[in-house]
Amino acid sequence: MPGTPFAHASEREFARLLTFYAVRWQYEPTTFPLEWDDQGRVTEAFTPDFYLPDQDLYIELTTKEQRLMTAKHRKIRKALGLHPDLKIRLLSRKDCLALARRFGWRKGTTDTPLT
Repeated sequence: MPGTPFAHASEREFARLLTFYAVRWQYEPTTFPLEWDDQGRVTEAFTPDFYLPDQDLYIELTTKEQRLMTAKHRKIRKALGLHPDLKIRLLSRKDCLALARRFGWRKGTTDTPLT
């Protein structure tokens, strides 16, 4: 995790939670092309934030505005249409906060969750 160039602090915190609970993860390992132009160049793509190899599951975090949730839902639907066997979960800000509460995690903790 050290040196991983996370796009947002929420991704860093999620990675810390996964690491603490010994869940193997990869950050943005795969980009799925969604649309191409007439020359076959990719014009739209989707890169989920995390991949959990032991679960064969992609995780996309969205902790910002609702409109971003709608756009990400659209991209996930497109990705699933092209790759029906993909397992992708979209976690909202509410989902992330619920996970943090459930596991006693708080922003800024690095070694142990709260008990």
